[in-house]
Parts: sequence; structure tokens; C-alpha cells
Amino acid sequence: MSKTYPRSFSHIGITVPDIEKAIEFYTEVMGWYLLMGPEDVHEETESAIGKMCVDVFGTGWKKFRIAHLSTSDGVGFEMFEFAEMASERGAFDPYKPGVFHFCVQDPNIEELTKKIVEYGGKQRMPIREYYPNEKPFKMVYVEDPFGNIFEIYTHSYELTYSSGAYK
Repeated sequence: MSKTYPRSFSHIGITVPDIEKAIEFYTEVMGWYLLMGPEDVHEETESAIGKMCVDVFGTGWKKFRIAHLSTSDGVGFEMFEFAEMASERGAFDPYKPGVFHFCVQDPNIEELTKKIVEYGGKQRMPIREYYPNEKPFKMVYVEDPFGNIFEIYTHSYELTYSSGAYK
């Protein structure tokens, strides 16, 4: 039996209520690079992007703004601000199918968490150790100012789980 080639992660897309403020948050707090935007995309079927967006979002969305950022390791971070969108994010519910968080890595978890809060985000839990008294691996769940939940690890995913985090 042949193994499936492990695909790389290209990007993640999130919806935000204010793309300018989101660009400021993710460039200033996370240090990510702004690659493109914000740009306006209008509902139409004449251009390639217009056709793709109608395929994805259906009709009736009229217009949205989009920006593309990049992390230090080249993972894309795509943000959407729709002209007509709900004013608040739905309640946090990890029990429903779908993505409920993404994760970033920073060795100075305390400083990054503090900066997130200073910029209007939230710390959702205390910073915890995965291997107390054994390894310096820490994690925390946070929230950006727009209600998007993410996690911070101090070490890589591979290092965190390769020796069994749940002892």
C-alpha cells in the first residue's frame, strides 16, 4: 500500500468586520506581512475572480473587501470583509463540525498574549504547560478583537506531539 504524500498548508481564510483594523492587528501584533490589499471584489461574472467568488459565495453578496497576509513561514492568511454581514460572530461552539481555531507558534507566549490583549483581543484561558517539570512546552487559547479564536504554542507541532502530550 502506498502512502499518500503529505500536502503542505497553503492558507486560511477568515471573515472580519473591519479589514483595516484586522490588517493593523495581524501586522502589528503577529508581525505578518501584508502581501495584497485591501482590494474590493464586486459580484459579477465577467472576470475570473468574479466567477470564482460567485461559485463559492453564490449570488447576492454584492461586494467584499479582501487582503492577503503571510506568516514568517510562508503560510497565507486571507481576510474577508463583506459589505453585508452579521455584526457579531456566533457563539463559540467547538462541538459543531468545522474549523474552530488555528494555531501560531511563538517562544515568548506571555509577551504575545499580553500584546493580543493590549490590541483588543482576549486571553481565553491561563497559559498551560504540556509537560510540567519535564519540557518547557506551553499553550494558550486567545481571541482576536473580531472574535476569531486561535491558539499559541511555544514549540512546533511536531515537537509538542511527537513524544505524546497526553500522559
